[in-house]
Amino acid sequence: MQIKKDVCPRMVTFRPPRIAISLLLFAAAAQFVAPADWVDLGSLPAAAAVIGLTGFLLMISAWWLFKIRDNAICPTADTATLITDDVYRLTRNPMYLGIVMMLVSVGLFAASIFYFLAAAIFFLIINHSFCPYEEHKLRLIFGEHFTSYAKTVRRWL
Repeated sequence: MQIKKDVCPRMVTFRPPRIAISLLLFAAAAQFVAPADWVDLGSLPAAAAVIGLTGFLLMISAWWLFKIRDNAICPTADTATLITDDVYRLTRNPMYLGIVMMLVSVGLFAASIFYFLAAAIFFLIINHSFCPYEEHKLRLIFGEHFTSYAKTVRRWL
């Protein structure tokens, strides 16, 4: 399979959960070194819990679908099946969306701008590197079936 050069296949060799954890660690370090007290966000623990739990359930549901259908989780691995049902009817990227939601929930709980920046950076990395790479790969493998699916289900929400 040939992947277009402009979609950054090198970046997709990193695992998204590790990217998310690294960004959380950077946010925590930034908050420790330079507390952003000048931005009064106010903690929203109830909203953080709802958004974080929803994101976790969304991610786990998608992961489980991959597992029971013998699809590889790794973005660079071969894809055996195009999953278009269950949570994939809501978004083409439920695992990534779930991680973004969990990162946002940490920001809501900690009331720190650095955690929101971590969520935004994760979203940008996924949206501009992983998604184009994976979508190109799926178009090569599944052709019109993926194109039709992509026309009816949005990348995010």
